[in-house]
Amino acid sequence: MSSMPAKLLVTILYIFLVSLPVQMSPHEYDVNTKSLRRSSSSGHRSKGNGSGGGGGGGGSAKGCNHSNKNTTPCQKSTTIEAVPTSPPLVFADQRLEVVYPVIQKFKSSITSDPLGVTNTWVGSDICSYRGFFCDTPPDNSSATALASVDFNGFQLAASTLDGFIDNLPDIALFHANSNNFGGTISPQIAKLPYLYELDVSNNQLSGPFPSAVLGMSGLTFLDLRFNFFSGAVPPQIFIQNLQVLFINNNIFTQGLPDNLATTQILLLTLANNKFMGPIPRSLPKALATLSEVLLLNNQLTGCLPYEIGFLEEATVFDAGNNQLTGPLPLSLSCLQKVEVLNLGGNLLYGMVPEVVCAGLVNLVNFSLSDNYFTHVGPLCRMLIQRGVLDVSNNCIPDLPFQRSVIECAQFFATPRMCPFIWFYSLIPCKLPFQNPIP
Repeated sequence: MSSMPAKLLVTILYIFLVSLPVQMSPHEYDVNTKSLRRSSSSGHRSKGNGSGGGGGGGGSAKGCNHSNKNTTPCQKSTTIEAVPTSPPLVFADQRLEVVYPVIQKFKSSITSDPLGVTNTWVGSDICSYRGFFCDTPPDNSSATALASVDFNGFQLAASTLDGFIDNLPDIALFHANSNNFGGTISPQIAKLPYLYELDVSNNQLSGPFPSAVLGMSGLTFLDLRFNFFSGAVPPQIFIQNLQVLFINNNIFTQGLPDNLATTQILLLTLANNKFMGPIPRSLPKALATLSEVLLLNNQLTGCLPYEIGFLEEATVFDAGNNQLTGPLPLSLSCLQKVEVLNLGGNLLYGMVPEVVCAGLVNLVNFSLSDNYFTHVGPLCRMLIQRGVLDVSNNCIPDLPFQRSVIECAQFFATPRMCPFIWFYSLIPCKLPFQNPIP
């Protein structure tokens, strides 16, 4: 036999032997120490991802082989270390600890925070949260409590304030003007013993008037302006111990209640609602201390009462854009402090009294536009020339920008009468140039 076939045979035999699978049981080769070690689980392969299940040293798991490219590489065992927990929050007072979860729950309900206000609502120092203020509560001079919330202008948005205001037991002031809070006012606010100022104006609140405030004797400031509250306003609110009541720019629909005559409110706005019916004759005397009387943009009807002249402290009287009719009472000349007098957008008619134009020396803006007046005298024309008096869109023949003859004729075709018309010529005050008429 020649040597070539023998060499070929040896080569084939070598290749065959090398290709056989090799098992090292009961011993395995440790690639780290390059030595043999005894297997901890001879005869059984590990399941899962190839990590050892026996819990011994740091060797390779049973069933993986670093020397064969067709097998899965062995993975090093992973040691799981315990993550240290955060230390418990420590609060300056137990009262602050009580409101912490209330604030955090409310924070989670915020859907918009363009100014990043809630980023400061972290940790136990609630008194440093933006919009939150602490003080000593009335019942414990050594305690620290959350006393007031001021979100004015923060532009926060949330679907409701329920579960927030009513769960701040020591709150005295809550101001949230110009945000985007929705929902209603929870009746549970009645249980807040120290709350005396509530301002939720310029939001998206709706539902009926929050009647829970009727039982809050300590409440002196209530501002519900520019929301979507609707229905009737409980008459009791006007005789409650309030100093300020702003309910304008809602959808309240009712007549002006008679008990307005006994109100002690110093600032009252009813504008931009749907109040209807006449102005009660007792109302001007009741509001005699008010500096601003705002009745504009409602559905008031009837004639201006003679008693309107008792608003001696008013600097602003605005009853524009209603359905008031009749002539102007001469008692308007008694509004000596008035600077803005708006009766535009009504159904008033007759002549503009000269005594009114002469007596109101502080007038800056006097609007009688969009009515049906037919005559103005020389003193009133002086105010027109000065830009103080606006009588546009009336029925005054010789002035520009007036209604058409046909429109004026259609209006006067329907008779309109005012009760107690004889009072309209009385002046219940002493003017600089005239004694009061007895």
